[in-house]
Amino acid sequence: MPAEYSEAKIGIAVAQRIAGQFSALPQVVAVALSGSRISEFADCKSDIDLYVYVTDDIPLDQRATIAAGSPRAEIGNATWEPGDEWIDAATGTCVDVMYRRVRWIEEQHDRVLVHHQASVGYSTCFWYNVLHSRALFDRSGWFASLQKLAGQPYPRELRQAVVSKNYPLLRRNQSSYLHQIELAVQRKDSVSVNHRVAALLASYFDVLFALNELPHPGEKRLIQHAKAGCSRLLTEWSGRSPSCSRLSESRVAQQRLRSTPCWTGWMS
Repeated sequence: MPAEYSEAKIGIAVAQRIAGQFSALPQVVAVALSGSRISEFADCKSDIDLYVYVTDDIPLDQRATIAAGSPRAEIGNATWEPGDEWIDAATGTCVDVMYRRVRWIEEQHDRVLVHHQASVGYSTCFWYNVLHSRALFDRSGWFASLQKLAGQPYPRELRQAVVSKNYPLLRRNQSSYLHQIELAVQRKDSVSVNHRVAALLASYFDVLFALNELPHPGEKRLIQHAKAGCSRLLTEWSGRSPSCSRLSESRVAQQRLRSTPCWTGWMS
């Protein structure tokens, strides 16, 4: 039996055990497993991403009890989404739990699927996350209903909104990312180059997935996701991201960005 298969089975068992503990709490509506653990790109370093959907906050002491025995636990993280992280004592598996209010995630869905509102990068990540989750506990079928809504086709109005908001930022606007990168290179400001390249890639992939009518998979393994799921790629797209060091040392990458074909022909 391949080691990867055994690791996957262990990870699912850990996730189910933790979901069972959360299911005993009255404010928990659903628990879902998402992230690379259930994607085709999982590896031995993939942690367990659990999303706990609640009607009210779970007290920190109850959250700490679920992580009890861990050799290392961080309870009450609030840097991005409210969450906890710990190492599972029995298996050594990394566990990352995020807590979401039911109404909040419904609003995120409505924002893109009903109101067709785009963001600067990562416009449809919450949609993707729900769509590609596996329910481990669903008290009343609420999460199944949410996933059913998430299964709808990509709205044409949303595709237009994502492209209209993000495409001009790549190179067209006066303050485009490309222009900002050029200035940073001239100043030999490698930190600024790194910052603006990251922003450019965020908008680039937002446009790419929108044109392919796919919700955005998030921050990781974007090249793999694009190669696997996008039927529309630029003719010369090799799946290589601009290197910050190369951008700092030469203008080759800038010239390639300036010569990238326009995507507007794909909007029909």
